[in-house]
Amino acid sequence: MAPPKDTAAVATYGDHEVIVPENKLRKAVTTKPYDPGEDDPVARAEMALAELSTEFAAWMSSECERLDQARQSVAAKGLSKTTIEVLFHAAHDIKGEAATFGFPAVAAAADSLCRLIEHTPDPNRIPLTLVDQHVDSVRAIYREYTRSDASEMATLLTRRLREVTDEFLISENRDRPETIEQIVGGPPTAPE
Repeated sequence: MAPPKDTAAVATYGDHEVIVPENKLRKAVTTKPYDPGEDDPVARAEMALAELSTEFAAWMSSECERLDQARQSVAAKGLSKTTIEVLFHAAHDIKGEAATFGFPAVAAAADSLCRLIEHTPDPNRIPLTLVDQHVDSVRAIYREYTRSDASEMATLLTRRLREVTDEFLISENRDRPETIEQIVGGPPTAPE
């Protein structure tokens, strides 16, 4: 049996390459080719996504601003159920949207903030400096995304965030071994 053909498109530029991976969605929808003129929902979805892609950077900027506002609310009002929930949802949305918007490296820092909130037994004990570090990291990774070393910077930053967050969470959950197992047992979200 021959290995599957790689259908990724590669555009090479002087200092970088842009790789557009194979679209596996089409195979999930159907294996038979569409007849000419027949409605192709995958092609329609791809065209709609391509048309919207010019807006992705603005949307990610707006999401980063929303996260920063949530952080400012925590700083001004303290860690309450409401402020923590708003902060969590802003980080969670970035985690989920980052790859779609073309900024996948941002997701790991947002995920780390979600983990911090999810696994802290008493949210009032979360150090605000740790919240600030997460929000500042998300914003910095987004802001510096066009740099040639952005991926390396994001990896190092999110790896360190994860270490500090895990250290805090392990300390806070020292009487909850099942939670510690979840914290240390899960795979790192920062790219290796």
